[in-house]
Amino acid sequence: MKQFGSWISACRLRTLPLSISGAIVGSGIAYSRELFDGPIFALTILTTLSLQILSNLANDYGDGVKGTDNEHRIGPERALQSGVISPIQMRNAIIFNIILCLVLVVSLIYTAFGAEQFLTSFVFIVLGILAIIAAIKYTVGSSAYGYKALGDIMVFLFFGWLSVLGTYFLYSKQIDFSMLLPASSIGLLSAGVLNLNNMRDIESDKLSKKHTLASYFGLKRAKLYHQLLIVASMFLIAIYSALTINSSIYIVFIAFVPFLVHLNVVRKVKSPVEYDPQLKVLALSTVVLAILFCVSLL
Repeated sequence: MKQFGSWISACRLRTLPLSISGAIVGSGIAYSRELFDGPIFALTILTTLSLQILSNLANDYGDGVKGTDNEHRIGPERALQSGVISPIQMRNAIIFNIILCLVLVVSLIYTAFGAEQFLTSFVFIVLGILAIIAAIKYTVGSSAYGYKALGDIMVFLFFGWLSVLGTYFLYSKQIDFSMLLPASSIGLLSAGVLNLNNMRDIESDKLSKKHTLASYFGLKRAKLYHQLLIVASMFLIAIYSALTINSSIYIVFIAFVPFLVHLNVVRKVKSPVEYDPQLKVLALSTVVLAILFCVSLL
């Protein structure tokens, strides 16, 4: 039973709602344009969740074997760090999830494009493989990009641009570059969640030689960077909403309230440990924004 609880903890369920925010936005826009397809939506959500769980397991493994997860780290104890799950068990779980992700990616692509659109299917398979590699290489290996202050940009690209635009393309088979506005909004908020995590762990990361933007900036400038991420996100999705939505645009503005409250709390934080509760707040606020944005489109 204890090991089962550790596996649940390793999956980090609180990160899962955030991971599907981009898919919700892309699907919502497709629905508003009468392009929605139920099986594509279901497989997109399952694929996204499986990729997030893979990333979480790989992150637990990578930080665990490197010793980054130690007594200095703030936040919940990781599975490998606790000793309940061994590195071999975690590696096997990662392999299983890679296979699951591949099965879901292929199923999604076949459902969306069939056997006729070979070139498009090939491109999306490559993107799926790149997403799997990115999920693993955040902390695993000597060239882990999460240790080189590249996590923010990768989160922005995969959780923002690829998630929103890629999801919409599955339905429409075309690219709408105006959607870079809401896609960038979701990407910036996702980067904000990562920045909160890095501000919380700034001291332990420095001791473990894990370089993040927060550790380069220092807490004061990392906090300013965080405020810019959230404000820019609200600004971009407000622009898109103003261009495409009429009477129901106020619904999007309602979604800004928890972000403003969050920014005020972060502004007053004095100790890194105080950032931890705000991870859940920002993640759930992002999901709420995605849902209300879709409601406003309808």
